[in-house]
Amino acid sequence: MKLLDGKKVSEDIKNEIAAEVQKMKDNGEKVPHLAAVIVGTDGASLTYVGSKVKACERVGFESTLIKMPNTTSETELLKKIKELNEDDDIDGFIVQLPLPKQIDTQEVLMAIDPNKDVDGFHPENFGKMALDMTTFIPATPFGILELLERYGVETQGKHTVVIGRSHIVGRPMSILMGRKGFPGNSTVTLTHSYTKNISQITTQADIIITALGVPNYLKAEMVKDDAVVIDVGITRVSDDSTEKGYRITGDVDFENVSKKASFITPVPGGVGPMTIAMLLKNTLLAREQKRLKMR
Repeated sequence: MKLLDGKKVSEDIKNEIAAEVQKMKDNGEKVPHLAAVIVGTDGASLTYVGSKVKACERVGFESTLIKMPNTTSETELLKKIKELNEDDDIDGFIVQLPLPKQIDTQEVLMAIDPNKDVDGFHPENFGKMALDMTTFIPATPFGILELLERYGVETQGKHTVVIGRSHIVGRPMSILMGRKGFPGNSTVTLTHSYTKNISQITTQADIIITALGVPNYLKAEMVKDDAVVIDVGITRVSDDSTEKGYRITGDVDFENVSKKASFITPVPGGVGPMTIAMLLKNTLLAREQKRLKMR
């Protein structure tokens, strides 16, 4: 069994991006600028956005963090997005999800300029991704592709089973694994809460990508020998034996599944760190595209 070490690979990617940024500085070019908007005080979201800001510093990007109160109206948030769309200094920005219930998430995502949508959630970017065109790939699926590529995991002709059909991970992942090229060229089955006899499907899978958010859902008996297992799930599970009173658990019963898998991602330290690294990569791409347009 080989561990797909997202922590290590994400550090490699950040080093590569930092080297690119240094070249930009040496050439007197503008460095990429990423902005993040957070509405409210959700603890997990604040931690996540904080780590994005730190990652920007680490690679030499400029970053802006915009905090808005929980009571922010949809109109106020859309006004802020319009400002960011029109701000030439900002190359890419994200609006941290989830948003408070008074705000329509779809309206917000639609309002972001597709050229600055480094999260890859705008329908225009999603459509381009589905058509194999160059675009911003959502950061988590992008990170999974990068892990598979850097570890040389064979995907061509393989049966990939995706568990979960969210717009952020499951659905884009099912499209990307079936695209032409590497990683890709696999036969994909997308499963979800209405899928019957899911174990019959997962036991036939060469590659399983699970993004359910149900702790320890994928058991050893659901996985065939030498399968590749990618665990996107991340759930806080109460645990009084730990200092924080909880532990982070994935969708996979790691202890038992790892004994059968050929490759597996740990939680934490697998897909999570890759998401932030690929967000930085998308921001670098946004800056590069802008520079080429200005020529």
